[in-house]
Amino acid sequence: MTNGQITKSTIVAAPTSALTLERAWIHLKGGARMEADRLEESAAGVWYRRGSLAIFIDRSRIDHIEREELEKGGESESSSVKQQGWSSGNARIDQFIKQSGTRYGVDPYLVFCVMEQESHFNAKVVSPKGARGLMQLMPGTSARFGVRHPFSPAENIAAGTRYLKQLIDKFNGRVDLVLAGYNAGEGTVVRFGHRVPPYGETRNYVKRISYRYRHAKVPIATAAAGGNATAAGGN
Repeated sequence: MTNGQITKSTIVAAPTSALTLERAWIHLKGGARMEADRLEESAAGVWYRRGSLAIFIDRSRIDHIEREELEKGGESESSSVKQQGWSSGNARIDQFIKQSGTRYGVDPYLVFCVMEQESHFNAKVVSPKGARGLMQLMPGTSARFGVRHPFSPAENIAAGTRYLKQLIDKFNGRVDLVLAGYNAGEGTVVRFGHRVPPYGETRNYVKRISYRYRHAKVPIATAAAGGNATAAGGN
């Protein structure tokens, strides 16, 4: 499921004192945006904090930053986006994420985080390994979930979300193992004793997305009676 891309976002320790106390939205080139509880700009890029996690984004990825004065209470025309705290920059894609998450019992923000890492919201991207579309589905995964048009945002997001749901069920809601399975294949995670495989790429993948993913408003491992059956073998 990996597309071999290396993100320019870096997870490293930042001194809490270096982060300002205002809320802001970081708009990335291409239209995506991230909510920040606090941020600090520099010539190289921007530190932003979400909860207790500090993340660095390279300046080359940033289009602009929208700051909100906390005393205003957040009444703006983009209040719905600010409430959810994320957007791909494309309203249709955001809607597909929310619809698929609701339908299959997966936190939409987890879907968003995986998609941002996998494709940076490029619906037409193809990785060197042959993974396609927004959720970077390998041909075998597409076939497993009946995807006929891997570059269709609706089909690609639905299949990627269904795969995440299968992994959530298989690994009892362990987000680290879910992400490892998405990247390296669930069979690989099982072979390594239900642990994150000792591959640098997979460990970095799990670390990056886990740091982006905050505690969901709704648990991602919801008890679903029926819906997703068969778990196919790993890559």
